[in-house]
Amino acid sequence: MNGFAHLHLHTEYSLLDGATKISTIADKALRCGHRAVAITDHGVMYGAVEFYNALKEKGVKPIIGCEVYVAPRSRHIKEGKGDVGNHLVLLCKNSIGYKNLCYMVSESFVNGFYSKPRVDMELLREYHEGIIALSGCVAGKIPQLLLAGSVAEAKNAASELKDIFGDDLYLELQNH
Repeated sequence: MNGFAHLHLHTEYSLLDGATKISTIADKALRCGHRAVAITDHGVMYGAVEFYNALKEKGVKPIIGCEVYVAPRSRHIKEGKGDVGNHLVLLCKNSIGYKNLCYMVSESFVNGFYSKPRVDMELLREYHEGIIALSGCVAGKIPQLLLAGSVAEAKNAASELKDIFGDDLYLELQNH
């Protein structure tokens, strides 16, 4: 068995970004010997149950998550040119994390929607229990600040997330 696990993976439920069908993911994970795979569709959890069932059927551990959009200030502020904020990957550790992530994603549509469904730091602080955070792809706040040469601001952003998620915060690296 392979010790590698995909923790940032989009399915056909990530509109305009993911194309892989969940059944294909389950089959490929099994063939590659992966013990676990995560689903982290953009802003939605539509495929979570289908993903869970497909991977369990193949004997692969499903990890439920979402790549959320974090509003630059508050999810309640809807002004400007549709600034959706930065990406942040959230993974469920347990049933509490699943309930919290479901709540945040629902809230991102009901009260945070502005071009895209958005959470904010207030929601993350209140509903972080049972959740692991990954700093995100190049569209994450920390990578964006680093690309802009703002190392001190990137450190501050990482510290803020560390204050929320503690040891359940991981910096994401991608080999492009």
